[in-house]
Formats: sequence, structure tokens, C-alpha cells
Amino acid sequence: MQTGKNQPGVNRSYQKSSFGPAFFFLSKRRRDALAAYYEFCRLMDDIADEPNVENPLAALAFWQEEIERVFKQSAQTALGKQLTSVVQEFALTPDRFLLLIEGMRADLEGKTYHTLDELTWYLHRVAVVVGLATLDILEVRGPQAQSLAQALGHAVQLTNIIRDVPEDAQLGRVYLPEDLLARYGLSRMDVLAGREQEKQAKLLRRLAQLAYRNYIQAFENMKQFERSKMLPCRIMGCVYAENLAKIKKTGFLFSKPVKLTKLEKIKGALHALFKTVFP
Repeated sequence: MQTGKNQPGVNRSYQKSSFGPAFFFLSKRRRDALAAYYEFCRLMDDIADEPNVENPLAALAFWQEEIERVFKQSAQTALGKQLTSVVQEFALTPDRFLLLIEGMRADLEGKTYHTLDELTWYLHRVAVVVGLATLDILEVRGPQAQSLAQALGHAVQLTNIIRDVPEDAQLGRVYLPEDLLARYGLSRMDVLAGREQEKQAKLLRRLAQLAYRNYIQAFENMKQFERSKMLPCRIMGCVYAENLAKIKKTGFLFSKPVKLTKLEKIKGALHALFKTVFP
């Protein structure tokens, strides 16, 4: 586990990604704040997923303590110090960080989910809180912001779960709720072994329908806010919805994650930009 000045600083590679246009239209202070927060999210994700991380649970424990120091203005790492400024300027609350760490810890501990309601616990921690933090930095708050973050977070993370079934199985992880597995005549071991693909495709189609309903709700919720502030959210929604559409074209029969090409991501971002300028 890296500590102190050896920890990575803010990674601005997002500026070269398909989401670059969304950040381009934001003020520098918001761009920098989002870059720091997303770097934290990426770091937590890498701790949970990368096999070369030594003692990942200890790494998460370190970052839980570091976030506590962030809110005491005594951070030890370069990233922690940058997050201190973000927290102070945009009034982010500790749950925007600590719940994400809790979700990553659930991954490492092999937590399973018996029902869709239980899976919602996970979706909130790894996706909804990220949306809420983004909206905090965009200075969009209130019950309507909460509804937007929930709808978009659920849609995006369900898309991730559907897309990454084969990859997650290699890590020994199954996010598909056990009651749905049983309904379609599947077991956790079937998913891990890549068996019963036709049955699994039917289950994934069911989850995709739920994701699509959340995308529709999210795009409807965006209409309530200033269009320029919604551009990052709209790009995220358009790109991930396009990824889900690409998965759907396979009939939900695939042996490795179905991802968008760089050109496809750019097209999704441009579509979102067009819909923002010309609603």
C-alpha cells in the first residue's frame, strides 16, 4: 500500500476521454474538483479489482482513515490534500467517500445479494454516491438531485454488472441476485463456470429492462436543471446506454465484456452535446 507523497495525484486523463467535452464546458474549479474526486474513485476501484495490490483490505482501511483526516484538514497524501480543498469548496459530506469504500470492501469480502432490493444496497455505494458527489460539485442539490443520482447511478451500474458478468466471474464474483438466478433455473456456480448461457441471457435481458427504465427516468429528471450543468450527466447516460444497446445486439450472449470503441464513445458524447444544445 502506498502512503504519503508516493500516492498518485490528480489524473487528468479524463480530458482525453469521451467525457472530455463535458468537462470542457465547466469552470476550471469544477473540472479540477471532479478530476480529484474521480481519481479517488478510480483508486478505490483499482484497489478492489487489481490483482497486484498487496493487502487490498488494508489499503481500503488506510483510505478510510485518510478520508477521516481529509475532514479534519490533516490529510497525509497528495490526493487527500486535494480532496480537502474539494470538500471545503463544494461542501461534500463524508458519505460521498466512505460509502464507496464500503462498497469496495463488499467486493473484496465476496458479498452476495439475494434480491434486487439487496443489490440496491450495493448500487447506492458504488454508483449513486458518485453521482451525488458529482452533483455536489456541479452545485445541484435537493430531493430532485437525489432522484437523478439514484436513477442514473442504478442505470449505469446495472449496465456495468450486465457487461462484466464474464470478467467478474474470473474474479469469483457474481452480482446477479440469487432469487433471479433461481427464477431462471440458474445457480451461482453456473455463472462462475459460464454454463447455461441461454438462461443467463434471459436474466440479463430482465436486468437490462430495469436499466432502461432508469435511463428514461434519469434523462427526464435532467430536464429540471440548468442544461450546461447536466452535460456531464447526459454524456455519462448516453455513453452507457449506448453500451447497453451494443450488448443487447448480442442477444445477451457473450463470453467477454462488450465495450464501446473510442469512436462509439465519441459519438455518444456528441449526441449528448447535441441534445443539450438543441433539446
